[in-house]
Amino acid sequence: QVPLVESGGGLVQAGGSLRLSCVASGRTLSTYGMGWFRQAPGKEREFVARISGGGTTAYADSVKGRFTISRDNANNTLYLQIRSLKPEDTAVYYCAASRKATIIMGVDYWGQGTQVTVSS
Repeated sequence: QVPLVESGGGLVQAGGSLRLSCVASGRTLSTYGMGWFRQAPGKEREFVARISGGGTTAYADSVKGRFTISRDNANNTLYLQIRSLKPEDTAVYYCAASRKATIIMGVDYWGQGTQVTVSS
């Protein structure tokens, strides 16, 4: 298994910023597709952002322009930079990885989640 550990969540005022991190064992970011999902209370898990092994990125419409996904392969770390936080961004955020080049081919590994709470 590939352990994924998220961090960086917390309680933030609306309009603020956060950077979520996901650290993976081994050099997985060099070849694996990676991404972020989130799940709000009472809702299904939803796609947030992804980055392929080749560096191609994609975002959900709800976060486009505010969220930036990136990867630091040297440190085996995936990031989600979040700007202009809104209360509707409140959710548990999950890091995901695929043995394939992109998570659209299927998620093989999930992190434990990190809570993001945005106050109004």
